Amino acid sequence: MRMRLEFTTEPFDLEEPPEHALAAREVLAAGPLEAVDVGPFGNTAEGEEEAVIAAVAELLRRTVAVGATRVSLQVSVLGAGPR
Repeated sequence: MRMRLEFTTEPFDLEEPPEHALAAREVLAAGPLEAVDVGPFGNTAEGEEEAVIAAVAELLRRTVAVGATRVSLQVSVLGAGPR
């Protein structure tokens, strides 16, 4: 099953990316996720169910460990197989 992950981490800093935002980018880059889009107000990625679930767990562990005070996320089911 394919899924789409959308998330933001806080607190925001428009001057330069905070450490938790950099950690989130590393999680997305390290995994087998596709259609990765990283931006200042939100991030998205797609992948198979297990890859997205693993990314969410790692994302929460890493971003909170380096200062995120809030991680808002949404996971949507896209379909049963590769696009």
